[in-house]
Amino acid sequence: VLRSGTIPSMIFWGPPGVGKTTLANIIANEAKKPFYVLSAISAGVKDIREVIDKAKGSPRSILFIDEIHRFNKGQQDALLAAVEKGIITLIGATTENPSFEVNAALL
Repeated sequence: VLRSGTIPSMIFWGPPGVGKTTLANIIANEAKKPFYVLSAISAGVKDIREVIDKAKGSPRSILFIDEIHRFNKGQQDALLAAVEKGIITLIGATTENPSFEVNAALL
């Protein structure tokens, strides 16, 4: 699946230090897709839109968001259309239960 480039969006949930970020890097490397990284601690809607604009030239680019549970509803909503249209493949990492912290539409 990785080498075919058909990567589904996904959320990695686990304690710090278990390799969530490393796994996202491996997936991006093996899929040979453009890879963008944002940290929800410091990124905002403007940063999300910039990545989406860059990714439009290469559909199915991978956007990795570390600490995705820290994004508010508006920030998470800014991702929805791009994920649904296949502009980006979202890989999120969180230490919190995504069922409670991540927008249901993204899940």
